[in-house]
Amino acid sequence: MKLVGICTVKGIQMTTRKALCNIKGLSEAKVEKIKEAAGKMLNVGFQTAFEYSSRRKQVFHITTGSLELDKLLGGGIESMAITEAFGEFRTGKTQLSHTFCVTAQLPGEDGYSGGKVIFIDTENTFRPDRLKDIADRFNVDHGAVLDNVLYARAYTSANIHFLIPSVSFLSPPCCQIIDSIMALFRVDFSGRGELAERQQKLAQMLSRLQKISEEYNVAVFVTNQMTADPGAGMTFQADPKKPIGGHILAHASTTRISLRKGRAEMRIAKIFDSPDMPENEATFAILAGGVSDSKE
Repeated sequence: MKLVGICTVKGIQMTTRKALCNIKGLSEAKVEKIKEAAGKMLNVGFQTAFEYSSRRKQVFHITTGSLELDKLLGGGIESMAITEAFGEFRTGKTQLSHTFCVTAQLPGEDGYSGGKVIFIDTENTFRPDRLKDIADRFNVDHGAVLDNVLYARAYTSANIHFLIPSVSFLSPPCCQIIDSIMALFRVDFSGRGELAERQQKLAQMLSRLQKISEEYNVAVFVTNQMTADPGAGMTFQADPKKPIGGHILAHASTTRISLRKGRAEMRIAKIFDSPDMPENEATFAILAGGVSDSKE
């Protein structure tokens, strides 16, 4: 079970009987016994909101490097959740990803002591030298920063699905970054004929990300691309561009952030969807030391 990323009793509960039966060496009888034992060890029934609020105290936030953006997000990106940032090219998605590679290793509020980072790169945009520049800003040793970032280059959507469980082997709690989540799905699946299969594969991958974020108390940050809607002009939409991934990605993301360009190095972030934060905007800058506040 460890080979497929199931390392805890909670992981067993989060996995269907069908999926467990597909693991080599596990028969239906064995799976039933495993499920029964797991059910006795953990309560899977109802709990009071007070009890759940106590569990939510484990949630920590990772700073974005910008006070304004942190304020917008309630302290930064949170653990036990998927945060999605989408926008056109040159809006700061990859720069945010690189900044999180460093800030996720720094001690923060909520008792967070810092941890390792997993970076899955689908667009060949990861640059270790960029991490060194950001590390200089926070006065962190270059070698230590680079050692704590586990990098993987994904070439197919199936690669991403295979790499995601890697977080189960890391300690302490960490941040998992995918830049960008939909790039390879656009390549591997083309046309309306393959859309249903694409969305099903995407849903399975996002479900796995959600389970890992809750099971291991991990902050998941994904970037997403935009697409232009050719028919939007007929409906008089103000902005014909929209994030790709459809409703599957929209529902799976806990918090969605829309990014757009501003003047010079300035960028504007807007809360597009969130369960507990109001729709608002914040301005941040992309400087030599990563994402930061405006010089103004």
